[in-house]
Amino acid sequence: MLAPSPLAYQRRRIPARMDVGKEPRPRSAVSSGVGYAGLAGLALWAYAGLRWHMDGPVAGLVACVACAIPMVAWSLAVDKVHRRASTGIDWQRPPLPWRETLDISLAKLAGLWATWGIIAFVYAIGRWYWSGQYMFAMQFFAMLLPMIVIGSVPYMLWIDRRLEEPRDGCYAFGQYLLGQGASDRAAIAAHLRSWAVKGFFTAFMISIVPGNWREFVDAPLGALLGDPARLAQWLIATMFMVDVAFATVGYLLTFRPLDSHIRSANPYAAGWAAALMCYPPFIMMNAGGPLDYHQNTQEWTGWFAGHPTILAAIGAVLVILTGIYAWATVSFGLRFSNLTHRGILTHGPYAWSKHPAYLSKNIFWWIGTMPFLATTGALTDAVRNTVTLGMVSGVYYWRARTEERHLASDPDYVAYAAWMARHGPVPRFFAWLRGGASKPAATLQAAE
Repeated sequence: MLAPSPLAYQRRRIPARMDVGKEPRPRSAVSSGVGYAGLAGLALWAYAGLRWHMDGPVAGLVACVACAIPMVAWSLAVDKVHRRASTGIDWQRPPLPWRETLDISLAKLAGLWATWGIIAFVYAIGRWYWSGQYMFAMQFFAMLLPMIVIGSVPYMLWIDRRLEEPRDGCYAFGQYLLGQGASDRAAIAAHLRSWAVKGFFTAFMISIVPGNWREFVDAPLGALLGDPARLAQWLIATMFMVDVAFATVGYLLTFRPLDSHIRSANPYAAGWAAALMCYPPFIMMNAGGPLDYHQNTQEWTGWFAGHPTILAAIGAVLVILTGIYAWATVSFGLRFSNLTHRGILTHGPYAWSKHPAYLSKNIFWWIGTMPFLATTGALTDAVRNTVTLGMVSGVYYWRARTEERHLASDPDYVAYAAWMARHGPVPRFFAWLRGGASKPAATLQAAE
């Protein structure tokens, strides 16, 4: 069962945004200001990183902190997200005496710590977590673990006194472990799914923070202006650095007082399969993988070397596409996450397309790789690479379909999808290509 949507609360207070000449666009669960605040904080730290050449992994983590603090401040001080009904917190009611909720809190702590233990066990036996970029993530978690275990105690005792219903999936899991009578197995499954998402993707995001930050900071800025290809590549790296910083913050800050908690995790196996094959260690698109479309080909910089005008034009297109991809992540503010529902977005690029990140990244791959050209000149290589990249795009379409199935149970998403079908430029364009009207349908809008 999905938690109450923040949109239901917002509609009681603020009318939906009006688009001139159109019906109202459903209001977004996240304001534009949240992302802009985070972007401003990240920009300040990025300037400092370039100015003093801070390219270490700690500097990359500080970039996430610089992004997170302004977003938290904006969310609480301006948007007042902690007052939304969707948090499940009743601020009007005096906090319950701690003795009334102590047993609940202790059961939830048991469930929470056991969940962390399961994740730690998976980390311990997964060999890929102890080599390469993942080593940094494991070191980070080892440093963080004592602090979050200690901090979870006062937080749980505090939040349970204010929640309208503190008996959630975490409580059900703890109750089961402690043998305290019959437990809600559906709630336990939902709890474990949510933490499986956090455990899997948070480790990946932390592991790629240092590399993305280093690629941004280490660029020889003085040599870029005279080389359109290298300038475009650095701007693309900058967009990816922004994307990674915001996404990492989204996975770490899932708290009810911020209204950024997970309402539900995708319950469908097909959704998990489609998502996991796009990430290590299950990724299928890497070199040598079954969906590797780079056999005997090269990037756009190789095909058009010596043609600066063409390089500048293609580079500009790729920068714009990457900018759209990063903009989609920024629009989530504190809520970015794969395979979860954390509120419906309708602003930013989501006012143009229901899945701008998937769309922009796939167009980027087609233009950047040009799989229909092969360095061997062999038609078989060109056909294989083209078909394989088509299959990769098909995987993202599959992800979209499984995520729409998850989100379609939320009436707010259904309303957004219907509005997009009537007014969204991208859905209307594809409807025009098909030669018919766009049909209202619940389509992808979850984290990409």
